[in-house]
Amino acid sequence: MKINNRLKVLGDLVPDNSVCLDIGCDHAFLDIYLEKSNRGIKTIAADIAEGPLEQAKQNIKREKLERKIEVRLGNGLDTYTEDINTIIISGMGGRNIIGIFKNNLKKIKNVTTLILSPNNYQEDVKRYFCKNEFYIEDEVFVKDKKFIYQIIILKRGNKKYTKKQYFFGPILLIKKGDLFKEYYEREYKTREIMLEFLPKRFHLKRYHLKQELKEIKKELEEVK
Repeated sequence: MKINNRLKVLGDLVPDNSVCLDIGCDHAFLDIYLEKSNRGIKTIAADIAEGPLEQAKQNIKREKLERKIEVRLGNGLDTYTEDINTIIISGMGGRNIIGIFKNNLKKIKNVTTLILSPNNYQEDVKRYFCKNEFYIEDEVFVKDKKFIYQIIILKRGNKKYTKKQYFFGPILLIKKGDLFKEYYEREYKTREIMLEFLPKRFHLKRYHLKQELKEIKKELEEVK
């Protein structure tokens, strides 16, 4: 069974011997990949929608993994149980991810690792979890077809970050590299277009965009 590059990289970041809840599992391709990796990972595939979950069951059955991968129907952390120590969410909006955990952080006291790949609002996601007893252990850019995604690995603990570190990502700032360059070149162009079409009366928004353009330009100049 083939999976896309984003899911493969996500799967390779899951700790060995973990009990992993995949929220929004869709067709369970990631869960099947994890089970076949032979790294002692127990996976629970969860989704709010019956359609994708039924397809997930069929895919799991096709791979003869019905006794290995548990499937749960439910909304977000309604599918959580105390044996779970790792949670994955991929392909969901950043603010939706925050919404899943809001008012539920005490419930997941046994979770030591979060592996998140939000489609947007990555900075908001980092700020939220880092203000709620997690720190950023690692960050990865992954390219799948023409899209570049961020994957954020969070662990229990406390660290303080600067505004710049939240914006770029503290680990990504250190790593830099080709995908960092490509990603932020796109972000730079997006902000240029926004600034061009944003009415001049939006003084504060224009100011923030100009500051971000300066910061991005500075970091891009330092990429080898």
